Amino acid sequence: MRKLLLALSLLLACLASAAESPIAPEQRRSVEQTFLTFPEWFLVHSPAEYARYVKQHPAHGFPFLGHVGQIWTSYAAVTEEQVRAKYPNNAGYHVMIGVIGSSTTVEYALRSLYENTLGRISWATASALTPEDEYGARVAQDYVDFIRKEPWYLYDFSAKLKGLWAETPLVGENMLRKLERRYALTTEYLIKATYGKLIKLATSAAYEPALMTTQVVADHEPYDLSDQPNVKLLRILDDGRAVLELPRYYDFRLAATKLGLQDVQLQDIAGNSSVILVTVLTRSHGTAAPPDSRVLFEQPILTEPGRKRVALVLPVAALSRYLVDAPRQGVEVEHVYDY
Repeated sequence: MRKLLLALSLLLACLASAAESPIAPEQRRSVEQTFLTFPEWFLVHSPAEYARYVKQHPAHGFPFLGHVGQIWTSYAAVTEEQVRAKYPNNAGYHVMIGVIGSSTTVEYALRSLYENTLGRISWATASALTPEDEYGARVAQDYVDFIRKEPWYLYDFSAKLKGLWAETPLVGENMLRKLERRYALTTEYLIKATYGKLIKLATSAAYEPALMTTQVVADHEPYDLSDQPNVKLLRILDDGRAVLELPRYYDFRLAATKLGLQDVQLQDIAGNSSVILVTVLTRSHGTAAPPDSRVLFEQPILTEPGRKRVALVLPVAALSRYLVDAPRQGVEVEHVYDY
């Protein structure tokens, strides 16, 4: 029965795509952006993996250069898909990816060089992680929590620099490691605070602020939105479908999953009813992917042997059901790339 319902839902979505999308024109985004946003979001996934790692390990063990490789191989994969499917070129997005990918490559190369020389030497003299190591790990996680919802350059590195000197003791055990970590974190926060301010100025001058919400079309009106203050019912269409406003980025997956638990199926997202990119994290060979989906690429989670990221291309009409079913089968949905 579930497969029959899914097939009917996919058919309805295909029929709907033939007509003009009911999404407001200013809320529509091109389909290629579901693919091109992956390299941008990898620069969230990578710091998240780093934050998990340095909670218990020294930073020199993190595979910075391996992540550089993953940035560019994933970019090649999504670009190949864009060309294969003859999606719009979107040169501006490619330029942006080139800039952030190149800057991250330089940053990670320098950090790898530093951590595997001075960082490794200082660790050899230490018996445990220092308060500076622990402070850096807390900031790393706080940074990830922030950039899941806001641009990285708005993060207050200056406040974290002040906190480093105010909240960690100047003297204590493992002094060589303490001094080296204090120097490394001071340098990192100072550079990022300065660079972030410059990027903020350039971005505000060149671009309009990004929309923080997205419009979607659901197969019917949700019966209860009391626990979802960031989801709004905009209008009911003549055919009974509902136009909703959802948060974008990290919170999109959370909102769409809650709607899926009410059996609300999304049929159009930002003017798109064809396909959408989703990444999942799994230790098994399976992804619980629905029919008519396919694997675009896979990446090992380099700090967690046996775990991998799988990028799936799903029909939009299959997304809601997948967000509900995948966790029940032991698959963690990492992100939905909402154009």
